Parts: sequence; C-alpha cells; structure tokens
Amino acid sequence: MTVNQENVSKPYTVERVQSGFRIEKRLLKVLKGLAEYHDISLGNLVEGIVLHAFEGKCAFGDQSLARIGELKKIYGLDLTADVSHQLVEIEK
Repeated sequence: MTVNQENVSKPYTVERVQSGFRIEKRLLKVLKGLAEYHDISLGNLVEGIVLHAFEGKCAFGDQSLARIGELKKIYGLDLTADVSHQLVEIEK
C-alpha cells in the first residue's frame, strides 16, 4: 500500500478515535507484519484496507499479496473469505 505521490492532491485532516475490537489472533499477526513491512501503523493499514473495500477495490499490489502469503504461512493462517461468516470463538 504505497501511496503514489502523484495521486495525492492534498492531505486530509481526520479525527481518529480509539476503538477496541476482537480479531482472530493469527489474522492480527499477519496484519501487524504487513504494517511493519510497509512501515506504517496498524491503524493506517486497516484504514487503507477498509477504504479500498468500500470502493470494491483490492488494497494490495502483487508484492504485498506475495508478502501476505508469506506471513500467512509463518503464522499458520489458513482462514479464507469463504469462512468469514462462520467463525466461532472458542470458549476458555
């Protein structure tokens, strides 16, 4: 998710809020690894992913998708979009 400076006409001022939500452990590890790879915060990564998704666009280029594949292997993430509405949290 590298910003192309030619496409950025002006900075946008936003108000960010702190939010807590639960997320699958391995998925979070992959997201953190990807944010680190791009040298951006986890919040900025998630914002970018969501803004792209809201427009029906893929947030990642070929290099990022390859890195995601590597991170998924490292962290054992085997979940896919097909199961996204079937996830059930284990009871502790």
